[in-house]
Amino acid sequence: QVQLVESGGGLVQPGGSLRLSCAVSGRIFSITAMGWYRQAPGKQRELVASITSGGSTNYADSVKGRFTISRDNAKNTGYLHMNSLKPEDTAVFYCNAVDSGYSDYGEPISRDYWGQGTQVTVSS
Repeated sequence: QVQLVESGGGLVQPGGSLRLSCAVSGRIFSITAMGWYRQAPGKQRELVASITSGGSTNYADSVKGRFTISRDNAKNTGYLHMNSLKPEDTAVFYCNAVDSGYSDYGEPISRDYWGQGTQVTVSS
């Protein structure tokens, strides 16, 4: 069974920083992409940032220049470094991992996994 375990959320003052971690464990083929999503109360879940196994990154406009996504492929762990946090960043943050490979019959397989979510609250 594949598990994504997130850590690093919490309460921080505006302008502060946090680092989220997402460790993937279990039987996997290859984590081809990892991403961080967030969901604020009353809003839909949105993509914050994503990174491929090759290191290509993508960010939501609202976090560009403030957040940095990274990953350690050897550890199957992803990170989200968040700086200059704002009250509007308050949300539950979810880690996502895309696991891709081939079956014993040579058929391509792609599976999507999610973490349990970690609360980030930005408030004075």
